[in-house]
Amino acid sequence: MSSAPVPGPVKPGGPLKVALAYCTCFLLWGSTWSVVKVGLEDLPPLRFVGIRMLVAGLALLPFARSHGTSLGPGMGRRIAGLGLLQIAIPFGLLFVGQQWIPSSWAALLFSTFPMWLLLVGRVMLPDQRLTAPKLLAAGLGVAGVVMLQHSGLGSLKVSGHMLLGGLLCLTSVAVIAVANVLAKKHMGHVPAHVLVFGQTFSSALPLLVLSFLFEAGQPMNWSTRSVLAVLYLALCGTVLTYQCLYWLLPRISLAALGAMALLDTLVAVVVGVVFLDEPLTLSLLLGGVLILGGAALANLIPANEPSRRDAPPAGAPHSR
Repeated sequence: MSSAPVPGPVKPGGPLKVALAYCTCFLLWGSTWSVVKVGLEDLPPLRFVGIRMLVAGLALLPFARSHGTSLGPGMGRRIAGLGLLQIAIPFGLLFVGQQWIPSSWAALLFSTFPMWLLLVGRVMLPDQRLTAPKLLAAGLGVAGVVMLQHSGLGSLKVSGHMLLGGLLCLTSVAVIAVANVLAKKHMGHVPAHVLVFGQTFSSALPLLVLSFLFEAGQPMNWSTRSVLAVLYLALCGTVLTYQCLYWLLPRISLAALGAMALLDTLVAVVVGVVFLDEPLTLSLLLGGVLILGGAALANLIPANEPSRRDAPPAGAPHSR
């Protein structure tokens, strides 16, 4: 990766645009959990996600070609490498791990994303300090997800395969956190559609190869619902959301980015209550309040902090 100074100045973007892009990400990602569940009834998991990424890349190909040649030598390889970290490796780990653990565990483990993001950001971005508001925001969000999943976690019996599945899912979350910090640190100058195109294409190939190796005997049923699931996940759950995400990265804090993963878990639970007749419980309401409180606090944290060497002396006014 390049050695550009970080973090750079916050890129312009009106509060309304930032809020719209932020809400688009967590609302659409929150809806994808139920769509994935529908698609998996007809398609093997690795083939499903590989085709999803391939369709997303093809949709962005005309737009990416017009900008890809002006990025300089070696940038294509860096974007492809980031795609492996952002999509191919974590998706593979998640799908394998979720064979052995219930969805409640997967959601709980994924809720550690804000913590991983803050820790990785502290190591890789020297100016990203672990402040009390950041830790409190992340802690409120994780506590909210624990509350959401409380009833499902109490009756589980732990086995060796479940521990392995949990470890794989937790590793995938850490890899995604590294990928997001690298994107924030090095890819701020790359157009969002070029980034999404490069990552989806570079991740589709290894996912489809793994599907060919491990899912060769599994049936595929191209029903109307599976086709619609692939198109929705490719266009709405990948093309639109990832472009919003990469536009947001220079404009929001790492704490706000981490809160997004908690909000999409909350959206997934609400979708289950509204559309799948799942029960509305007190733990769900309390968990929702904690998640929303953590997200609100995270979004009050500035995107960039003054470095220690540039910080004004005690008593001096801070510039806005």
